[in-house]
Amino acid sequence: MLFRSGSGSSEVLHTAVELFTSATRPLITVNPAYEGPRDVARNLGHPVILTKLRDDYTADVRKMAEEADRAHGGLIYLCNPNNPTSAVTSAQDVDWLVSNLPANTILLVDEAYLHFVDRPDVKSALPYVRQGKNVIVARTFSKIYGMAGLRVGFAAAKPDLIEQMARMSLNVISIVSARAVVAALNDREAILRERKASLLKTRGELTAWLKERKVKFIEPNANFMMIDVGRDARPFIATMPTLGVAPGRPFPPLDNMLRVSIGTDADMAKFREVFWKVYKG
Repeated sequence: MLFRSGSGSSEVLHTAVELFTSATRPLITVNPAYEGPRDVARNLGHPVILTKLRDDYTADVRKMAEEADRAHGGLIYLCNPNNPTSAVTSAQDVDWLVSNLPANTILLVDEAYLHFVDRPDVKSALPYVRQGKNVIVARTFSKIYGMAGLRVGFAAAKPDLIEQMARMSLNVISIVSARAVVAALNDREAILRERKASLLKTRGELTAWLKERKVKFIEPNANFMMIDVGRDARPFIATMPTLGVAPGRPFPPLDNMLRVSIGTDADMAKFREVFWKVYKG
């Protein structure tokens, strides 16, 4: 297994799309998911296949494999946890997908939000990389480490895949970013433990509050969540900022879902106040 740094994980994702999709090899992902890889593929004129989420909002790994097999290869992009739904793909499903990857197919797993997961049935895909599988894992320091502005991420993959990606890498990371990453890694156990515990507490309080009021939501596994407002979410998105809270933008086809970032306890107290006011009309 080799690693390759990038300007955030965005460079890693974009490079993988440029290398491993083509006019005849599609990008295969779910809808909705993080749009970066999809947009790169479309801008290159490469086909994009969007598969539907299951009823529980998880990725249909069998459908993704079927599409890759039908296309005689491609790049499967799996964001785990998924952005924007905050749903996860279980280790069992990822194992099935890796074991059943069609010929000429690579699995790109985006683990930007993995550190926020608190479930025993969800694992990193890094062990598949160590086994020499056709798997690329993308990680970033932008999320739990809080270094989005410093733009540092990396890819982990078997040597031949990393060598191909290296030829297209910009290989530009500032000295400030590099030193910040080294410092963070030296204290990573404390950083990850403390920040995850804080996030889980605040996230748990919000989900408990929603359950008490019988407001549906997708079970969250990241530092954001999707709340089902029971009607078109766009009026919420337009109205809530006038009351001091700015939720996420629309994410079709989940038109009734409001994407909410998990902030501080004070942030979420304000969110609950404003959300309930708009929800009740």
